[in-house]
Amino acid sequence: MGNKKSLSNRNRISEGSKIADAVIIGVVALLCLITLYPFYYVFIMSISDPAEVIARTVTFYPKGFQLDSYKLIFEDNLLWRSYLNTIIYVVASTVLVVISSVLVAYPLTIPGLPGRKILVTYLLIPMYFSGGLIPSYLVMTKLGLYDNMWAIIIPSSVSIWYIILVRTFFSGLPGTLRESAYIDGASDLRIMFSIYLPISKPIIAVIAIYAIVGMWNSWFSAMVYLPSANLHPLQMYLQRVLVANTVDLTKLNSTEIEGAMERIYSGEQLKYAIIIFTTLPIVFTYPLFQKHFIKGVMIGSLKE
Repeated sequence: MGNKKSLSNRNRISEGSKIADAVIIGVVALLCLITLYPFYYVFIMSISDPAEVIARTVTFYPKGFQLDSYKLIFEDNLLWRSYLNTIIYVVASTVLVVISSVLVAYPLTIPGLPGRKILVTYLLIPMYFSGGLIPSYLVMTKLGLYDNMWAIIIPSSVSIWYIILVRTFFSGLPGTLRESAYIDGASDLRIMFSIYLPISKPIIAVIAIYAIVGMWNSWFSAMVYLPSANLHPLQMYLQRVLVANTVDLTKLNSTEIEGAMERIYSGEQLKYAIIIFTTLPIVFTYPLFQKHFIKGVMIGSLKE
């Protein structure tokens, strides 16, 4: 009888406590709410009445309803040009960084490669030490890349961190795959493209989503290397709207002040609308890679 009771207690423990489950679910739900509320807040501010927005009375639900800010967005040619530039930068840099990461990582996993340790050390040095902004600016200028799209694409086409991730993933694959392919007469290029790449979707998804998000949110390089507004990415446009869009009312007369106040009202709401407009594409990107992303993060970051 005592043994049955003890066994029952052990089973109850292994099944978990309902109170503990409720606490965990509550904590996770609270964290989700805290994480999602800022985005929800920006959204309801973008569709509320501009007077309520400027008065900061909107908290949990929209007050009034107005889509004039989104209409202004769709009529702004410079914003759409910035959108196109960002898409070009994201697609080009992501494709190039995936190709460079795979092409550099694969040889570093070949046993007996002459100077492999030296090459790995050589790759690690610029990962921790860089020349700084001024030397980079001088290099861009000397190469003729200043005020050119390639000034954004080329530097982002190679990442030491992504190379290490791919190399770590490749090193975790069974060595018999390469050996059996060698026996069948396959070259290293054939092995890389026909054997390694098809089973490397998780780690490729990881570096792809990292590269997409990183380039989509990048604006500092554009500020340094791209003086022309028609080459600016979307985040540079957003930075100008959020930081530089100000009006000094003390220098205006009464009629100008009224018009300026209307511009401030619409401009304040326009900021929230632009944030939503620029954030949604990158939010929708994650589900496309989610299947492989979690697996790739776990495998590529934990193995050595």
